[in-house]
Amino acid sequence: MIVAIIGLLILVLACLPQWWVRRTLRRYGTERADMPGTGGELAEHLIERFGLDVSVQRGGPHEDYYDPEKRLVSLSPDHYDGRSVTAVAVATHEVGHALQHHHQDPRFMNRQKRIRTAQRIERFSTIAIMATPLLPLLTKLPHTALVTVLLALAGMLAATWIQLMTLPVELDASFNRALPILEEGYLSPDDMPGARRVLRAAAYTYVAATLASLLNVGRWIAILRR
Repeated sequence: MIVAIIGLLILVLACLPQWWVRRTLRRYGTERADMPGTGGELAEHLIERFGLDVSVQRGGPHEDYYDPEKRLVSLSPDHYDGRSVTAVAVATHEVGHALQHHHQDPRFMNRQKRIRTAQRIERFSTIAIMATPLLPLLTKLPHTALVTVLLALAGMLAATWIQLMTLPVELDASFNRALPILEEGYLSPDDMPGARRVLRAAAYTYVAATLASLLNVGRWIAILRR
């Protein structure tokens, strides 16, 4: 019963934030003929305005991100080609990350290190889980598999925690970088409340995806019950 409750909590924690983010982006994603440009055009304009050595590309679905190694802003088709409050706000949020990089923001630079650490931990956890069925056969010890799975689960949780620590960087990109830019007149005052909601959703997009990885933890808890 307790395991079932934990599994349900993990499911809610993992799915609810993603549902909220998608709902918010969709709510303000209606195409607007009165928008002076697309999200991609605004990103290009802001990069030129601030003198950033960054390029913009039309990415695949849900590929909204800034890659500091390639110095690249990627926008999904709806946001690159779209003329909506969502497209404009998301594009400005990603340029906000490029501004953080340009200014060598310590939180942003530390975030990249944390992400690499989390990725290494996740790789270790995945390898440990894949090796779990073989270890009892190799070691002849009955509890080896259990210990390995517990270590793998601990690794997944550690990686999730590390990634959640990047939230202040996302909030800074939205509310200290992108919002002041949009308030300069890129959006009308009537559109700003919606833009703030979209910027909040953009900040939590990465967190929502990270929380979704907890579903893997729930799956392995189910395996441990067997």
